[in-house]
Amino acid sequence: MIHIQSGAARTVVALSLALLALALPVTGRAQGQSGNGWFVPEQAKPGGAAAGRPQSPPTGQRQPNPDMRGVDSDRGPPVGTEPLTTLVEPQGPLPPLQVQLPPMPEIPSIPKGSPTPAAIIGVLSVPDVLRISTAYQLADKELAARRGRVNDDGQKEQNTLRELGQSFTNERGKLTPEQIRAREKEYADRVNDSRRKFSERARIIQEAGQYVMAQIERVIEQVAQQVAASRGVNLVLNRAQVLGTTADFDLTPQVADVLNKILPTVVIPPDGISPTKFNLPVAGPRASATPDTTPAKKN
Repeated sequence: MIHIQSGAARTVVALSLALLALALPVTGRAQGQSGNGWFVPEQAKPGGAAAGRPQSPPTGQRQPNPDMRGVDSDRGPPVGTEPLTTLVEPQGPLPPLQVQLPPMPEIPSIPKGSPTPAAIIGVLSVPDVLRISTAYQLADKELAARRGRVNDDGQKEQNTLRELGQSFTNERGKLTPEQIRAREKEYADRVNDSRRKFSERARIIQEAGQYVMAQIERVIEQVAQQVAASRGVNLVLNRAQVLGTTADFDLTPQVADVLNKILPTVVIPPDGISPTKFNLPVAGPRASATPDTTPAKKN
């Protein structure tokens, strides 16, 4: 919940966005399944879901990229039957922390303050706002295409490594021990280099998703505040936590309508470039989801 002070004070939207970022399936946070979500990639699930890859909500998504395990120098490289893993190794949740906390501090008595005003309630569904958002839809489509290209390239690299491993196995009996060690090292270096490159590509897509969501979230927060203030609302609830209500309380359609008018598209860094190294284009009208970063010619 967000409590708005008198006038257009801040709503619960900031808190709702933060909570939904943790609780809902997301796109670039995304979910691998179809549905509502965000652009920030969620943590991998036990059993092989990629931990570092972004996912897409409304448009669906491909399967995780295959990855290559390292080479056992004693056994040589795999021979086409090696197990496939994700490009980014999955990370499960940490076990509960079993520790004794420091002594509890004393809580002083709190003087009586002024009572809170009577609640005038509105409800807001951020996932529904995102589903309606044209900026979100365009960015989701672009990031899904980038993830697809990473998947395709990863599969091609996996097949190449499998062929190299098979070729080495076939020639192993003809090689000297020194040649075997050299070939093993060469193969292991190729595997490690591939893993690094594909993990880097997946990470950049994740960061692009976070960059997109940061643009959308800040506008949703400001728009929701103004919509709530315009309707005299001083308490905004997350609709997912409300068992039932009527359309009269729902701020979602109005927030989505205003969002599409003022933010029809968002800026997405060019493919392969991290937002941390991306130079923003000159401010102006946005013609597409992906900005034109071609440098202007000097006179």
